[in-house]
Amino acid sequence: MVKKILIESGRGNDILYLTDNLAFLRALLAKGEKAAAILTEENRHEDFTGLPYAVEQIEEMEPEDFVRLYRRLAGLPWEILETERCRLREMTVSDVDRLYEIYADASITEFMEDLYEDREQERRYMEEYRKYIYEFYGYGIWIVEEKTSGLVMGRAGVEPKDGEVELGFLIARPWQRLGYGYEVCSAILEYVRREIECERVLSRVHPGNRASVGLLEKLGFSKLKGADGAELETWVLPMEKKKEPHPCEDRVLESSS
Repeated sequence: MVKKILIESGRGNDILYLTDNLAFLRALLAKGEKAAAILTEENRHEDFTGLPYAVEQIEEMEPEDFVRLYRRLAGLPWEILETERCRLREMTVSDVDRLYEIYADASITEFMEDLYEDREQERRYMEEYRKYIYEFYGYGIWIVEEKTSGLVMGRAGVEPKDGEVELGFLIARPWQRLGYGYEVCSAILEYVRREIECERVLSRVHPGNRASVGLLEKLGFSKLKGADGAELETWVLPMEKKKEPHPCEDRVLESSS
């Protein structure tokens, strides 16, 4: 079985191939095509070594699932969500230089860890983050772009830590005290309710970081008991599941088998 799915993306139209024939799949990949395996009872004992992705129960996949699979195979960042003024997407290595510009402001690192001194080390870290966090968990810390200018104005998101889901956020100084933090983090928490299985979201902040503490309070977080006096205080927000359609700029135009 071979399924061809036409994907409309910002770079033009392309085809995502899905097949249960592993030899044919390897031939497609050797040609540079975007292709993944369909896992079936008949082939599940075959050798999948070197194959990037395999899917099963394909009939239950939504159009957004095909688009996200295509973007993984094409090395493109996932578009996560949009707010009134911002767009959130996955980080890429090309964002590193802009992040150094943001972190050059001493106030940014007053209460948070700095980037690596060596930019090449930061780029390697970014590549590993994409592979071991985005590709494995499907979520993480994302880039925040201003819609009107397209500028990277910070990063925010949730990532797995010690069996919990933890919220993190950073807005560059020119966009601070303008409501961006609340706008972005509120949207992230709604995303978590729709897309991520967790009972609560944590956030750890320095008690001296009054702006972040105030934002967490506004978002509905409460400080865990016993957190007073710790270098980083832990705040928690219970989650209630809420499933809604996920927006995406890229679209599935048509599919054929």
